[in-house]
Amino acid sequence: MIRVVLVDDHPIVRHGLQVLLAGTGDITVVGEAGDASGLHRLVEETACDLLVLDIGLPGKSGMEVIGDLRRAFPKVGVVVLSMHSDVYYAVRALKAGAGGYLTKVTPPAEVIEAIRKVAAGRRHMCADLAGQIADLLAGDLETPPHERLSDREFEILQMIAAGRKPQEISDALRVGVGTVGTYRTRILHKMNMTSNSELTRYVTEKGLFVD
Repeated sequence: MIRVVLVDDHPIVRHGLQVLLAGTGDITVVGEAGDASGLHRLVEETACDLLVLDIGLPGKSGMEVIGDLRRAFPKVGVVVLSMHSDVYYAVRALKAGAGGYLTKVTPPAEVIEAIRKVAAGRRHMCADLAGQIADLLAGDLETPPHERLSDREFEILQMIAAGRKPQEISDALRVGVGTVGTYRTRILHKMNMTSNSELTRYVTEKGLFVD
């Protein structure tokens, strides 16, 4: 039996997954969470084989959550189930340690297939992104500016584009305001831009906002 923990801030999504997996016979949901708070404790106290994780969680960056979980629980697989169909989100998730990446329009049968494959130690990429991943690995897609950013820089880019002030970002990430300013400078340099308005326009055009 594959033991799964569901992590998504939308109860209706968790309920839908519960119903879907209940009919498989070989997959059971043993826990669920609506955010990253207490997730380590949940995984530690709940014997599980795999997490189905939304990267758009409130608070902590989903990519950071993946990395933390993989370091703390290397035998627990991670399947990302996200609203984002941008291939670069998928690449970041895989680099962070996820074994699979699905969008929320993925057919139910493929969700089940992905869980089984990742639980068995293999990887799975949803069909609509697999071709793009292959092109990217073959060097056929030009690397966009935001792909030069670290996960923390990317997270701050999104927060800047959402109109959040330096103090708000500082409070949310628990770093100094000066550190936020340093990150902003790095982001502007790496993306060859000069202002927050340019960053915001770029994030909007690329659809990089996290829900």
